[in-house]
Amino acid sequence: MIFSLIKDYLVDVINILGYPGVFFAMVIEACLIPLPSEITMPLAGALAAEGNMNIHLAAFVGAGGNVVGSLIAYWLGGRISEPVIIRFLQKWGRYILVSKHEYEKTKAWIKQYGPFVSFFSRFLPGIRTVVSLPAGVAKIPLGPFTLWTFAGSLLWSYILVYVGYVLGENWASIEPFFKKFEVAIIAVIVVAIGAFIVSRKVSQKKK
Repeated sequence: MIFSLIKDYLVDVINILGYPGVFFAMVIEACLIPLPSEITMPLAGALAAEGNMNIHLAAFVGAGGNVVGSLIAYWLGGRISEPVIIRFLQKWGRYILVSKHEYEKTKAWIKQYGPFVSFFSRFLPGIRTVVSLPAGVAKIPLGPFTLWTFAGSLLWSYILVYVGYVLGENWASIEPFFKKFEVAIIAVIVVAIGAFIVSRKVSQKKK
């Protein structure tokens, strides 16, 4: 039911606005509002299959929107005290599908992995919506944060746009496969994090 409502809304917005609609939807997702990119970008891919969009431009526009939304959330995290954020999530988190637990988990990852979290979090539901807030609280360097956010958003956007492009008008049929798809992505991320940790330790030993 919720999927259908969001899908219908995005179809209207993106059909009317085109690339600005994709940009706007991706900004919203990165601003602590759960408007799933799993709907936005496959829809853009389906429109690209019909010749109404360019698959590469759609991916870049989606990534750009995600970066802008992430920077807004990052700015908020740097301006609002953490106790206020915690109280807000405890009271209202259920309505925006972002829990205090997800915030704390993301915060711990940022402490351990630094700006790199901005990359792999883009593939994780829930986490990608909230990651920029604790990043702003932790005041991780803006340059690396922006770079990793764009890289992760671009890769994620390309994956979803390509899926929509291949499926064409049947793009909405990927709904039942979201969970399976996410499990596969998480497995890849775990491997990537392991490789990152190993390379970091090796470089530290060399120094």
